[in-house]
Amino acid sequence: MSRRQTVHAHEVRIVGGRWRRHRLPVLDRPGLRPTPDRVRETLFNWLGQDLTGWHCIDAFAGSGALGFEAASRGAASVWMIEADREICANLMRIRQRMDAAVVHIECADACQALRRGIPAQWDLVFLDPPFGDIDVLSVLDAVRPLLSPAGLVYVESAHPVTAAEWQLVRQGRAGQVHYHLLRAATLEGKSFVDPGACP
Repeated sequence: MSRRQTVHAHEVRIVGGRWRRHRLPVLDRPGLRPTPDRVRETLFNWLGQDLTGWHCIDAFAGSGALGFEAASRGAASVWMIEADREICANLMRIRQRMDAAVVHIECADACQALRRGIPAQWDLVFLDPPFGDIDVLSVLDAVRPLLSPAGLVYVESAHPVTAAEWQLVRQGRAGQVHYHLLRAATLEGKSFVDPGACP
């Protein structure tokens, strides 16, 4: 039996880097939908595999698969935000077991945390909110001022994401999930930042 076949239904596996093949337990919670291995492999191929020195946000962290994957691949810091207290506790247990010192976990509403702003410029933001519950474009407005000049945003959604404020770098689809890598577009004379847009 292959390694891929032995992964249980309620766990996901880190696919590359320092913690490659490390399994992350996934709680059975409504709306929790971990990013599949194949999609993460594609994403990190787009990003170039090595994230050494990158500063990342994993909003709506859920299983933590995206954030821990970034940490495994050398990210200097990963800030995970998760509102569900039970899921948040699970992420903390994983961080402790992996001794992932670069990972910071905040138990908070992601929209509120992003709207508060952080005194840093982030290289990569992961946005994988529960489908149907969050307006992705509003969250993107909250993220925009947090990005470094070359910062990227990864978005998963039930529908393709398009907006004049964002340049589509890459996109793909796996079943009902659309995934995108975006960069903030520079449009002269117009600001798209609405600090109250992320409800």
